[in-house]
Amino acid sequence: MEIQEAMSTEVLTVNPERTLKEVAELMAERNCGSAVVVDPEQPGPGIFTERDLLHAVASGIGLSSESVADHVTTGGTFAEPGWSLDEAAKTMVRGGFRHLVVLESGEPKGVLSMRDIVRIWTSE
Repeated sequence: MEIQEAMSTEVLTVNPERTLKEVAELMAERNCGSAVVVDPEQPGPGIFTERDLLHAVASGIGLSSESVADHVTTGGTFAEPGWSLDEAAKTMVRGGFRHLVVLESGEPKGVLSMRDIVRIWTSE
């Protein structure tokens, strides 16, 4: 099975200037574990995840004043729509992350989460 059959195509995309609180609220509203951070002045997107939020909260910073730009993961691993689900899962396990941004021509096309993989593998 290809990754595009399992990934979520409703990608939460945010500007890096949004506050951590704003992004957390958007993630909660959409019930998603990550947001793709797109900065037109940077090459490629970044990702902000539940884990990034957890680290920010634990550090005691002001969620209403701190921007997501200071907590985003950039230069990460990205997938292509033609990847197999198995290839994506192995990449995620090797990299120690639970969300994988799928890019097509440099643009976010979807996000694959470990939850998506488990859902597919347990329903077959």
